[in-house]
Amino acid sequence: MDPDAVKRSLEGEDKAEFISHLPDHFYDQFAIHGIRVDAVDNGRVLCSLPVPPRLSSSSGGYIHGGAIASLADVVGSAVFYSAGIHTSGVSLEISVSFVDAAFIGDEIEIEGNLLRAGKSVGVTSIDFVNKKTGKIIAQARHTKYLAASSRL
Repeated sequence: MDPDAVKRSLEGEDKAEFISHLPDHFYDQFAIHGIRVDAVDNGRVLCSLPVPPRLSSSSGGYIHGGAIASLADVVGSAVFYSAGIHTSGVSLEISVSFVDAAFIGDEIEIEGNLLRAGKSVGVTSIDFVNKKTGKIIAQARHTKYLAASSRL
């Protein structure tokens, strides 16, 4: 065990200067840059995204699981907007089941559907499919707290 190696891998001291100069809200744009909205219906959002190198794993050239989770968060939130729910809420839970891989250059289809929207909690499902092969890459559930926050 090398505690210093673990520390270096998480703290990334060599990148600290670069990261400190990134603009606010950089992460959201980094994750979704290149996404194309193909259809929006009441409680349904359909998007496409060619897998870019920036979202790939450090080895293997396939889309990183964290990128899938981030896309589930963003598309799941958009599903609530498509259903006329005008609060972005706060995520309570995001679960992802990884079934297959998508590689750099593969185009994936991301379909989010509203499962339930109650007074305070809503749930969406998000499917990630390789457009060329039709294989499911991942399936996600996104649960959000939707109630408006108090101004007290």
